[in-house]
Amino acid sequence: MASYEEFPLSQEVLKAVQRMGFTEMTEIQEKAIPVMMQGHELIAKAPTGTGKTCAFGIPIVEKVDSSLNQVQAVVLCPTRELCTQITEDLRALAFYKPELKIVSVYGGQPIVKQINALKRGVQVVVATPGRMLDHMNRRTIDLRQVKIVVLDEADEMLDMGFYKDVCKILDRVPKDKQMAMFSATISREVMDIGWLYQRDTVELTVEPVKDSQPKITQYMLESTGRQKLADLVYILQVKDYRKCMIFCNTKYATESLARQLRERGFNAEWLNGDLRQSERNKIMSRFKGEGIDILVATDVAARGIDVSGVDAVFNYEIPLENEYYTHRIGRTGRAKQEGVSYVFYSQDDVKRLRNIIRYTRSNVIQLEFDENGDLVEKAQPDALLL
Repeated sequence: MASYEEFPLSQEVLKAVQRMGFTEMTEIQEKAIPVMMQGHELIAKAPTGTGKTCAFGIPIVEKVDSSLNQVQAVVLCPTRELCTQITEDLRALAFYKPELKIVSVYGGQPIVKQINALKRGVQVVVATPGRMLDHMNRRTIDLRQVKIVVLDEADEMLDMGFYKDVCKILDRVPKDKQMAMFSATISREVMDIGWLYQRDTVELTVEPVKDSQPKITQYMLESTGRQKLADLVYILQVKDYRKCMIFCNTKYATESLARQLRERGFNAEWLNGDLRQSERNKIMSRFKGEGIDILVATDVAARGIDVSGVDAVFNYEIPLENEYYTHRIGRTGRAKQEGVSYVFYSQDDVKRLRNIIRYTRSNVIQLEFDENGDLVEKAQPDALLL
């Protein structure tokens, strides 16, 4: 794979990518970044977890004019969780371009907070279709200067019933905008959107790849709500791991979980993008030593971390990208040592977890609590996950 230095990228972006812990491009990045940088329209068929956010995020960060206080790039995605993750990744890519403002807008968050953020001036908006339409109807967002539109997880978004909403949004952006779609499958709806709104499109396909499997025993446990915290505490107490990493998808979740673990007597700390670099460095220094037993982190904050002696990794929340799962569990089982990983899931997560297991070709052992309250391997694993 090519390195980022081989491409004509700005020093700010190259430094940001290095800070995020990336050295080589994934296949989708190597194929899509030049196409987008040259201004071509794009339909990319690539599995979830192949590094798509950087594939469109780098061109966005490079091409947006941060001196122009107007929305110039829009990323549409199907869920608030993905919306949040994309926003954090784009902010990490724009770390050395602090004047570039990126805002996420999605349902379930107070709209007044979003309106105030938009009023302060923003160049990039990451949104779910419904909330984007809401802002458009309120005239709190102006799309007249948009020059790049990205549809991420296009097949899932259109399959969820957002087809008409997406069309309404695309009807309001300039006709000469550049549009890119990233999709695990090229469904009929994806083809229709491409036919209606794209011209002279470049089509790319990336197939799943098999990663070399480290010596990590992988477990999964169905657990939701308050029970999930109780199950985590149970495993930590019974196994008595010396050093653990726990991954969450949002900054808020890392701090909340770390505080709850502290209340239960664990030596835990959180690591996320809201912390200053100096604070992160202090936390990592303590974690590498003996000062912290449990580190609760987001994917963005944890990239590039190389800590030996991590006994176990917990996916407290299902990662939104397949590559994040591999990246997370790879924190244990280093230096030819054996490691252990756990992933907690709900029935709503089954489709996502099955995607991860199939893509990474992982052998994940299902756990359950027996009648004595002991955690044991499940005799009949959930067929939905196989």
